[in-house]
Amino acid sequence: MRFLLDDEQRDFARSLDAMLTAADTPAVVRAWAAGDTAPGRAVWARLAEAGVFALAVPERHDGLGPLPTELAVTFNELGRHVVPGPVVETVAAAALLDRLGTLGDEAAAATWLPGIASGKTAASLCLISGPGAGSGSGPASGFGFGFGFGFGFGESPYALDADSADAVFVVDGDTVRLTEVAGPVQPSADPARRLSRPLGGTVLARGPRVSAAAAHAAEVAALTTAAQALGLGRALLARTVAYARQRTQFGVPIGSFQAVKHRLADALIALEFAEPLVHAAALALAAHAESSSAEIAAAKVSACEAACSAARTALHLHGALGYTEELDLSLWIRKARALRGAWGTPAACRARVLAP
Repeated sequence: MRFLLDDEQRDFARSLDAMLTAADTPAVVRAWAAGDTAPGRAVWARLAEAGVFALAVPERHDGLGPLPTELAVTFNELGRHVVPGPVVETVAAAALLDRLGTLGDEAAAATWLPGIASGKTAASLCLISGPGAGSGSGPASGFGFGFGFGFGFGESPYALDADSADAVFVVDGDTVRLTEVAGPVQPSADPARRLSRPLGGTVLARGPRVSAAAAHAAEVAALTTAAQALGLGRALLARTVAYARQRTQFGVPIGSFQAVKHRLADALIALEFAEPLVHAAALALAAHAESSSAEIAAAKVSACEAACSAARTALHLHGALGYTEELDLSLWIRKARALRGAWGTPAACRARVLAP
């Protein structure tokens, strides 16, 4: 199986990298955490112009996809630049609506998917419980986000950025509803991940097809979260390598110390091993392979653990400087920890990989 990206995919990644570099995303993240979403929505609009959200929407609803491999490439760059907002949740909501449409409920898809493809609609998605499961118990801190007993990934009573999203879709068992009211924003390990409980709502669909569509949406969310974590880990490692070359101790750069080299090498190896798993999961999802759920779980746990390893290395090698909120590095470190539990905890992902 071929995991290398083609020239078109690499060019797309480079164009996103250039665009997001010019957007000064650390300032955008800080504004988003403070409740000012205007800079973030401006970045959102530019991403939409580049076709990012159209990758998750089928052509019959003005999209380009669904294209899981291209989504993985995209979210790798979004993670590298720590882009805030419900980007994962929006493409997951698109997957939910698309699958509902293919299963016979085309009305909701026709209503919402064109807006998602164009970037006019930022959506959030909350999976409260899967079939036969109790309500999820992911904490508001952003450290948990579900145990994977029902849909497989991401059950939680909280929705990301429900206070600023244009549409919030809530799945509870075999029912999906659209809600326009969110509870108060809860404290989070990552201030830019604004979590709240969606309240009430209008029922859009009910029945077994909802459970099937939600399971597919959760897989898309787990895959894109894995790709996001992979890009975030790469950015953390690159920043730490640059700092290790600049910071001196005993008259020499700390990067020349054997112990420091080993820490950086360990972080790099973890990321290198995670990358082909993410690509393999994307290919499996695109091919509708029966093994896609297990492959996505393997990619999710590997990429997120690698990102957390890179975050720990970055924190340690930056010393006391790494603990300061004023340092942009903190934005990446905080998000690495939050992504580890979002859309499938490590325990849930490992259980899925080992399941017969």
